[in-house]
Amino acid sequence: MIRKYPRLSAPIQLGRVTFRNRMFAAPTGATDITWDCCAGPGTRAFYERRARGGAANVTVSELVVHPETDASHMLHLELQTPGSLAGFTMTADAIRRHGAIPSVELSHSGQYAGTYLVDKNKKQGLTQYGPSNGVRPDGKPVRALDAKQLAEIVAAYGDKAALAKRAGFEMVMVHAGHGWLINQFLSPFFNRRTDGYGGSLAGRARLLMEVMDSVRTAVGPGFPIEVRISGSELFEGGYTLNDGIEIAEMLDGKADLIHVSAGSYQFGFFDTHPSMFSAHGCNVYLAAEIKKHVKTPVATVGALNDPAHMEDILASGKADVVEMARALIADPELPAKVVEGRDDEITRCLRCFVCMAERPTTGTRRCAVNPAIGRESDPPLPPARRVKKVLIAGGGCGGMKAAIAAAQRGHRVILCEREAELGGILRSEQAIPFKREMYQLGLTLARQMELEGVEVRLNTELTPAYAEREKPDALIIAVGSEPIVPPLPGMDGPNVILVNDYYRRKAECADSVVVLGGGLAGCECAIHLAQEGKKVSLVEMRPEVAPDANIRHRPILLRTLEELVKVHTSHTGLAVTPEGLLCRDAEGREKVLEGRTVLCAVGQRSRRHDDLLDAAPFVRVIGDAVRPATITQALYQGWHAGLDV
Repeated sequence: MIRKYPRLSAPIQLGRVTFRNRMFAAPTGATDITWDCCAGPGTRAFYERRARGGAANVTVSELVVHPETDASHMLHLELQTPGSLAGFTMTADAIRRHGAIPSVELSHSGQYAGTYLVDKNKKQGLTQYGPSNGVRPDGKPVRALDAKQLAEIVAAYGDKAALAKRAGFEMVMVHAGHGWLINQFLSPFFNRRTDGYGGSLAGRARLLMEVMDSVRTAVGPGFPIEVRISGSELFEGGYTLNDGIEIAEMLDGKADLIHVSAGSYQFGFFDTHPSMFSAHGCNVYLAAEIKKHVKTPVATVGALNDPAHMEDILASGKADVVEMARALIADPELPAKVVEGRDDEITRCLRCFVCMAERPTTGTRRCAVNPAIGRESDPPLPPARRVKKVLIAGGGCGGMKAAIAAAQRGHRVILCEREAELGGILRSEQAIPFKREMYQLGLTLARQMELEGVEVRLNTELTPAYAEREKPDALIIAVGSEPIVPPLPGMDGPNVILVNDYYRRKAECADSVVVLGGGLAGCECAIHLAQEGKKVSLVEMRPEVAPDANIRHRPILLRTLEELVKVHTSHTGLAVTPEGLLCRDAEGREKVLEGRTVLCAVGQRSRRHDDLLDAAPFVRVIGDAVRPATITQALYQGWHAGLDV
């Protein structure tokens, strides 16, 4: 068979272990860590799903090596805790049974202990340890680790690696990046020690070298050790790419895979986890430069989800392995689809941070485009006992997801879309480059419907009379929403573009724009327009913008807005004029904000569907037809509605 992506599909040997392809599942936090920090059955199923999806390696995250100085609520592995070793053994078995190599990330948070604790009071009670005495930006004091504690930590890395090997893991990863403890020692910003663990880069790297030696002694020769580093900390006062190269050169021969990431927790969360506003693979250059200086294979990571892009990274010699975390949350089967040439079926990560926003707020795992994430241990629904005729009203993301779910259970599904194209509101995202994955989501769902045998009827509005003729057993109403148009003078003028229509009228958009509406859609569109070189003002009647953005996406959104857009909060639009938008500020003063185009993004309202509520024995209303909200809401409600038929 000729592989469409031969380099991604090719095996690689690290140590004495052969990995089936070059796509690795980067460390992703567990889903149901027990009160005593063991891996629960949900965690096992979560990682097994990645293995079954074709990844060559699946890394379990994060195993805290020394709880005495790092009391984070992450995974612990010790013989003293009943079930601890068994939980890890079952997890390793679950990964290996599908042909993937199980690995575990060995970690110490240092002065960021307790980062993932939902209980903030308990978090405040922790002692924070780091390389040097100091105070964190939040006022929390940091205590320098002494020589005895450092010796215990070094030994703990080896002890935990040995236990992981005993449990059946066939590789371990030493986490030395992202501002965690080892990175804190490597960083001149955090490490101000004057003993043998500070000073020069060689001194600052001493802890890492001792840890690597401890782990190697524990696991023996031929057992692959991966080490994750930040190629550069990417903030003033941190170490640079040149330092990253030196660190990698010190690791050459000690590690079997050098995993090059970027950034530091305190200053560079969005360097480590690139947002939708960053280019895909924006950190690949770090791995590419480091690879020139070492013989050890190099892995790259960060906002990678396009097979053609990843194939090119390997083909051009920038890395030997590509690693994905969020991309495999969105679609755990991505590697298998790549190897089998089914890349048109990949559900791509939106880089929306839903997955990372839920963990600190609710302690759960959620993904905007994958309703099954974190629920892998739920029993699968059996095929439908009786095949039913299911009508779907609306071809947006919720309707399509409902159709897929119902068809997978064996029902006969007919989807009616009143317009000539599928995708609903997702179609409007095709004109905004950093949101193109949302547009692609519509194409992917359409392809998945085709594969599941869903009958699609375009230019067909599902009316009560139409439903009466079809006589469905079930009806799922996913008619979506329509834009709100405020009754302002001039709103019907040729210089006004509704945000939903921007993709059709992009060429009409002038070089100066006023965006009316500071919700998520308006803010993101304003950023896009500014990135295109336009002069952009954003008007919001409330005192803040983007309150509907999640807690991870909102900070980078606000930072990007501040850099690119003039934001006017507590401003009420009064009228559209040929010069722009007449507004009233909080003090009652009126002024015109100049913009030859006014883009309206004040919100959406649900389309009427009352006349369909009695059109079938089983009726379910989903997505924006219930209440305009998010892709997440529409997909989850569609998925569950399809499964309930």
